Amino acid sequence: MTRLYLVDDHFILREGLSILLEAGGHTVVGGTANPTQALADLFRLCPDVLLLDLHLGECSGFELLAEMQRRKLSIRSIVLSSSANPRHVAEALRLGAFSYVLKESAGSELIRAIDAVSLGQKYLGPEVANLALQIFTEPANDDPLSALSPRERQIIIMVVQGQSSTEIGLVLHLSNKTVATYRIRLMLKLGVSDVPGLVRLAIRYKLIDSDKP
Repeated sequence: MTRLYLVDDHFILREGLSILLEAGGHTVVGGTANPTQALADLFRLCPDVLLLDLHLGECSGFELLAEMQRRKLSIRSIVLSSSANPRHVAEALRLGAFSYVLKESAGSELIRAIDAVSLGQKYLGPEVANLALQIFTEPANDDPLSALSPRERQIIIMVVQGQSSTEIGLVLHLSNKTVATYRIRLMLKLGVSDVPGLVRLAIRYKLIDSDKP
């Protein structure tokens, strides 16, 4: 029996997953849509496996994975996401996820992932494994920033220059909430977990000059 904790911003999905997982012989010890609450619960409840969505409203599941890695939490994580973006798969694995399962997969696929991860094994289904391989086979000049809208490019430049959400909002006449949402969308779209990751991409693809302070 595996003790599981669920992080997803849709309550009805967490409820449905709980029914599926407990029918499969597992125990769901808790769940939330809030990464901060999730981190506190992980320390308190010590589940065996975390099931984590990447898009959590104004937050990113990448941030929770990064914080777990920083704090050296031994809880094994499975990303359960609707995103089939190869960069998301690669970044989740880089941040310590043991498995990445697409939400469109059958319930039996998720159960197989949980069974493997609970034994300390990595698990990628065939489709996700192919997505992960795309990172190593895509053309070297493939520019992920080319998919950004003009407003997204404007905001990423301001973010990597160190401007706060408040400062960006004042210049662009946007609310702090809207700017925060843009930041999360950028990280998800580009498959990075934090602002330093955005900076590295911006320098690599010459969106900003690395020689500038």
